[in-house]
Amino acid sequence: MNLFTKVDIPQSDIRIDYQSKLAFFGSCFADNISLRFAERKFHVLANPLGVIYNPLSIENQIGKIAGEMRDENSLAESWNLWDAQGSFSEEALGKVVAETLDFLKTADIVFITLGSAFVYFLKETGKAVCNCHKQPAELFERRLISVDEAADALRGAVAALRKINGKIRIVFTVSPLRHLNDGAHGNNLSKSTLHLAIEKVLQESAQNGPRENFVSYFPSYEIVMDELRDYRFYAEDMTHLSKVAENYIFERMQATYCDETTITNAKLVEKYMKMVNHRIVDPSSPKVAELNQQIAEKAAQLEKQIPGLDLH
Repeated sequence: MNLFTKVDIPQSDIRIDYQSKLAFFGSCFADNISLRFAERKFHVLANPLGVIYNPLSIENQIGKIAGEMRDENSLAESWNLWDAQGSFSEEALGKVVAETLDFLKTADIVFITLGSAFVYFLKETGKAVCNCHKQPAELFERRLISVDEAADALRGAVAALRKINGKIRIVFTVSPLRHLNDGAHGNNLSKSTLHLAIEKVLQESAQNGPRENFVSYFPSYEIVMDELRDYRFYAEDMTHLSKVAENYIFERMQATYCDETTITNAKLVEKYMKMVNHRIVDPSSPKVAELNQQIAEKAAQLEKQIPGLDLH
């Protein structure tokens, strides 16, 4: 007897292994899932300029990163307070943007996680903002963007990524974390807008033929709504997901994008990291030196065994 409806996820032609470079942009859900890959020592870049919830800000950020390819002097002019979650000095911003651009030039896959279709716009300019930085509410207008607006933004983000790296694959997903400030109905309208926008982009890509089919979708939202529809899979605030739920989604991603060898290798690395993170009570104990030796030997063994693995 089936106790829940399992979401059918076709095996992807995208392959993730320890030689892959994975970038994540989007909501805090992107941070949570990318952390699972990073903890197992995959090559990961996650939200270098902070979390981004809406499609317009994602397009803006990625577009400006791509713009640095053609104009090295545009940094101070093109970036501003509203483009990132945190506050960066010009020097720090320049470093992050340069490192992000370098990573994307050789990245294999970019996961874009959309959190909300509600967007804050700066009244003075009419531009979407990534973060309001606790500024007075009267500076902004907040509204639910249309499906067409969201789809246009996603097309722009895809075009910018493909300009940086013509071989990059892009995977969209919708965050299952609910935004309930607008009520349950408002959250559903927001998530539906994101789903419909993604579907537009996917259909357009498919119509252009297999060679142009470089965008796809991973059903994180559906996994939570259809498989994990019990509050025991949520954190105490009943909005964010529990570690159990996040780990389950990560496992579904592994099953979709990794072969059995990579999954086995990830388990070996996970076991190694538990050894590394073992709590040491007495650093002066002879046992500590013995443990450190075991760690060094195991690291050398795993790096030799798993192509692309870097445990340093």
